[in-house]
Amino acid sequence: MKIKSASFVVSNSEVTKCPNTKLPEYAFIGRSNVGKSSLINMLTNRKSLAKTSGRPGKTQLINHFLINQNWHLVDLPGYGYARVSKKEKKTFQRFITDYFEKREQMISAFVLVDSRHEPQKIDMEFMEYLGEREIPFSIIFTKSDKLKPNALERNIETYKKIMLEGVWWDFPNYFVSSAANGDGQEAILHYIDKVNSNLKIN
Repeated sequence: MKIKSASFVVSNSEVTKCPNTKLPEYAFIGRSNVGKSSLINMLTNRKSLAKTSGRPGKTQLINHFLINQNWHLVDLPGYGYARVSKKEKKTFQRFITDYFEKREQMISAFVLVDSRHEPQKIDMEFMEYLGEREIPFSIIFTKSDKLKPNALERNIETYKKIMLEGVWWDFPNYFVSSAANGDGQEAILHYIDKVNSNLKIN
């Protein structure tokens, strides 16, 4: 898939105010410093489609972007240790879960995890939440350029071991990416394009 157009549509904190279309949506979510905005900009070949910041937790709303006039990329607030109050975190949690549980246009989520670190409890709990509710998702291992290939492979294998020894029957679909060098762009967009094509057939 080639990204021919990418434009901001709307930001809001209520699922009922999301775009009133039947276009498929792909939601991107992860911990506050996982590099989500940089990844979105890399995927769309735009330098500032999603706003990046040195302060974790910059994204605080549900952000819709229209891609190629036929699907929405949804940028969701990061979870974790964003510098916001407990009250604000509860608000984020509410509209994140509302989005996943009520938004019929949401086809699949991409859960971003930092490939440099061992599995984090908050990431594992969120993926378990998606699994329990049968919400389709893939994992994107970000910042792969920061690791040597062997170290990257070891870290991914650690995720597989922990998840398969836990509550998972199968390891989720996953991608390896780097916003710095473009790794993963083609594979992720091809996956979305394939899913979109199957939706049209069915």
